Amino acid sequence: MSEADFEKAAADVNNLKSRPTDEELLEIYALFKQASVGDCNTSRPGLLDLKGKAKWDAWNSKKGMSKDDARAAYIKKAQELVAKYGLK
Repeated sequence: MSEADFEKAAADVNNLKSRPTDEELLEIYALFKQASVGDCNTSRPGLLDLKGKAKWDAWNSKKGMSKDDARAAYIKKAQELVAKYGLK
């Protein structure tokens, strides 16, 4: 999977007709961060930041996954979301 495929998938995710579920959004976020940054490199947000903690936990769950594997998984997940929700 090329960088261009990854960028197209990211653009497609931003142009879905309707909003994916929170679970789907966390999965796509975690794969994007793992593919673009690598392993989680920040400390876990505090108790009151529920959204931040959920995002951090999702990203941290991908720890050890290579950027290439994460990119391929992201593209696959993006294609599933496009098939499910369609594009604007």
